[in-house]
Amino acid sequence: YQGQIDVLDRRTGEVKDLQEYPSTNLAFAPKKMKYRFNWNAPLINSPHDPKTMYHAGNVLFKTRDGGLNWSVISPDLSRSAWDIPASVGVFTSEQMKTMPRRGVIYTVAPSFKDSNTIWCGTDDGLIHVTRNGGKQWMDVTPSSITSWSKVSLMEASHFDVNTAYAAVNRIRLDDMKPHVYKTHDGGKTWKEIVQGLPDDPINTVREDPVRKGLLYAGSERAVYVSFDDGEHWQSLRLNMPATSIRDLVIKDDDIVVGTHGRSFWILDDITPLRQISSALSGQPVILYKPQQAWRVRWSTYTDTPVPQEEPAGENPPDGAVINYHLSANASQVKLEILDSKGKLVRTYTSNDKPYTKPQDNVPDYWVRPQQILSAKAGAHRFSWDMHYDPLDIEPTFPISAVYKNTPPDPTSPWVMPGTYTARLTVDGKMQTQTFVVKMDPRVKTSLKDLQAQHDLSLAVYEHRKLLLSQRPGSEEEKRQHAAKLSRSERVFDMLQGSDMPPTAAMFQAALETTKR
Repeated sequence: YQGQIDVLDRRTGEVKDLQEYPSTNLAFAPKKMKYRFNWNAPLINSPHDPKTMYHAGNVLFKTRDGGLNWSVISPDLSRSAWDIPASVGVFTSEQMKTMPRRGVIYTVAPSFKDSNTIWCGTDDGLIHVTRNGGKQWMDVTPSSITSWSKVSLMEASHFDVNTAYAAVNRIRLDDMKPHVYKTHDGGKTWKEIVQGLPDDPINTVREDPVRKGLLYAGSERAVYVSFDDGEHWQSLRLNMPATSIRDLVIKDDDIVVGTHGRSFWILDDITPLRQISSALSGQPVILYKPQQAWRVRWSTYTDTPVPQEEPAGENPPDGAVINYHLSANASQVKLEILDSKGKLVRTYTSNDKPYTKPQDNVPDYWVRPQQILSAKAGAHRFSWDMHYDPLDIEPTFPISAVYKNTPPDPTSPWVMPGTYTARLTVDGKMQTQTFVVKMDPRVKTSLKDLQAQHDLSLAVYEHRKLLLSQRPGSEEEKRQHAAKLSRSERVFDMLQGSDMPPTAAMFQAALETTKR
């Protein structure tokens, strides 16, 4: 914030103002006014060295000791002179022609391929690059970028040291058109890449770190995507409100968008964007390769509580997400999940019916929610909860009867971490994709104990399935049958209630239950 940096020790909660440290290269002495800073001066970590950080005013600073000492690694990179644009209008004055230098570095982009290459863009329309860690800088500004332009964000390529992208906002010049540039030769030549973008100033451009040529841009109203290195753009706004996008970042498989006044927005699971191609888009059915899934429990005790008056966004769905696309309506769609040995674990069809309450006096929160596989044309996202096929039975005392915000206890066990196959069949034609389920990294239970828990739970699950297939005759048989079901449910819930190793008592209870 305007050259002032505090460091927070998350272990102790202590905060230290870095201005208090004496240094011959101290960049933050307000009385000297030697350096100028923007309201949101860049503070960037090096992608090569976690100890190296850059901070920008009118010059670029570098620290390798957490901000205790800073070195200046660039000259003043802003304009030394400029003209007065017509957009200033009646506010033009003679004093403006002799104003002191005011520009600052607005964006810093260290190369992902070379630790000595750094790109900088200023808020008065200049682009510089260094190839030797700041010893020499080259002005590589495109001729079409004039003074009073703002290089609002630069992005160094994840794949090529000579490639960079720049988003340029010229709203101060009454220019409401988009301006995005790319270079593939280290800044010697630039190409403006705006085809498909409406008249809407662009504030940010980012390259996907996984798929080369996949770009994202944020404007004053929406988010856009390009699959061909910016040669063509299309909207990625979806359900977002029209708002100013000030920055966006790609975190793993998600896009995180920072807006000016409309909070943070996240587009979960962009793996389909990374896989789509012109050849694939022409197929009648597309089953995308699912992203890695995490087996994580929703916990009433550990999840962060949010007061009722606090706004909260919707979390992504729990489970393994399956993305598919149908070019036309289908008669029937079937999704099957198979384990690494080819054994069928779960089956869904577009003809499935949602669970309904068995009787009117059962509360709504006892009803297990179930997604329905869609057979309609378009893009679809389906979530497998990483359980086996559920049993058609209502629990006698679900935890949701106590905690009304939690789903009912599952009637089938969790699957083991491992490799699984999604098999999608549309009107008789089948496609498959493999994916990996990993365990919650916070769980320290050994794989051996998890396997023991899984095998015992599966045995009790199969026992319950057998009981449900039986039809007792006399009243006494019905009473005994109900007692067996109730006991097997209690044992199953004990085994599946946590990811901790099963106890000796649980082993014994499971063995006795399945024998009966």
